Amino acid sequence: MNGLDWAVLIGYFGVMIAIGLWSHKRVDNVSDFFTAGGKMPWWLSGISHHMSGYSAVMFTGFAGIAYQYGVTSFVTWSFPIAIGIAIGARLFAPRLNRLRSKLGVASPLEYLKDRYNIATQQALAWSGVLLKIVDVGAKWAAIATLLSIYTGMSITQGIFITGIITGIYCTVGGLWADALTEMGQFVIQFFAGIAMLVAVLVELDGVSTFWTIWDKLPEGHGEPTAGPYTVTFFVAITFIKTFEYSGGMWNQAQRYMATASAREATRSALLSAALWLVWPLVLFFPMWCAPLLVEAQKPDASDAYALMTEQLLPHGLLGLVIVGFFSHTMAMCSSDANAISAVFTRDIAPALAKRARTWSEKAGLMAARWSTITFLLLSMAIATQVNSPTFKDIITVVLKWVAGLMGPIAIPFMLGMLRPFRRSGPTAALTSWAAGLLAFFLINYNLDFSQREGVPLQYQVSVPLAISLVLYIVIGFVKPENTPERDAIIDRIDVDGDSAAAAVPAPAGPVEDQMGARAKD
Repeated sequence: MNGLDWAVLIGYFGVMIAIGLWSHKRVDNVSDFFTAGGKMPWWLSGISHHMSGYSAVMFTGFAGIAYQYGVTSFVTWSFPIAIGIAIGARLFAPRLNRLRSKLGVASPLEYLKDRYNIATQQALAWSGVLLKIVDVGAKWAAIATLLSIYTGMSITQGIFITGIITGIYCTVGGLWADALTEMGQFVIQFFAGIAMLVAVLVELDGVSTFWTIWDKLPEGHGEPTAGPYTVTFFVAITFIKTFEYSGGMWNQAQRYMATASAREATRSALLSAALWLVWPLVLFFPMWCAPLLVEAQKPDASDAYALMTEQLLPHGLLGLVIVGFFSHTMAMCSSDANAISAVFTRDIAPALAKRARTWSEKAGLMAARWSTITFLLLSMAIATQVNSPTFKDIITVVLKWVAGLMGPIAIPFMLGMLRPFRRSGPTAALTSWAAGLLAFFLINYNLDFSQREGVPLQYQVSVPLAISLVLYIVIGFVKPENTPERDAIIDRIDVDGDSAAAAVPAPAGPVEDQMGARAKD
């Protein structure tokens, strides 16, 4: 990097902070901070949903997979995400929007205390928060790894710089700042991705590279599945990503909640699905060509993309691509921070302290901002340990930990909104959650055969979700716990229209009153 590249990077940071300060004027209460007051346009929500699913892991861990295995990096990652979001566009997106518009909640998990009970809500909230601290820590480590390659600064210094900048804009501006910066980040990444694609085409055979490259790449790079990323893995990861990107990742759920209506939430999801289907191809193609251009230095080839950009791009464009790395990571981390803050402020704090149930708008907003800062600091601390023996490396955290643990947390939350699963109550939710988490740790850490790598990757990530799903359904039939009040919650978010809402009773009272009443049970 030279002075021009640094100018581009510093200018980008300045713009992000400016957007955050501007967005501050649009945040008057907790609803504005967490759900943009339900006023976000569907196209902005869709772009924000798309961008908040990326991070620098795309350019490190998945770039390494692309370098080693080729096309399978797209087939077994972004393609399943596109399928999952498209499925969720009709199934989950409108219902998540109705959580806000009909039940008046500001956190995705806020409805769980009425759908199940306080214990279920707290179990999902605490486990999800802890998982996201580790997940976002991996994202900080990924961007800091790239920054160290370009600038020579330490991993810790890189984590500190990116974390502080992100903390400023997402803390003062809330979800509006997240969405608006993600829009800007998408524009930046568009030009950066096109620049990298053109540079690779010029270096190789021009436009004909698109069809001549495959005979030159290592054997198997054109195959849709390769290595540990098998057809079974594809099926498993598609199932997982349907839950994860349709709302199981709470920051994704917020995007649907922020739109004006259920119909707009569906349009938002379809736009995000289309972007996931098309845009990653632009980003992945240079990564597939990387074996012909650079020799990766790291065993997992996570440095391949960074080495390629340094070799091919002139200064200025190099700075733009580096900004693109930052844009993805900061988009995901800031949106996660906002989601976790919502869950803590609206779900966890009221269960811990009676005082939190009667916070004023000002006090609630202050708590939201401080919890955002706390989450960012904890995830930054975890980031410094992401390459420790416990986590092994960045891609292990993202693929194994997030995919393996997301299912048990998402199953009761997501399926609890659907009428076919109304018989599943607190027992089914808590049992499926606990069994899924236990299965993950037994498979990955406590069984002898896992140490000998005898369990294929697809089973490591899919078995916990499968166990949770089966138990949630079976226990619902064996021990049905649906009540008129719980059925009413499902009915209210099942369809649009005032008549449908009037046909079933509303929850007993304001969210804070319900929390206080149920806390006595």
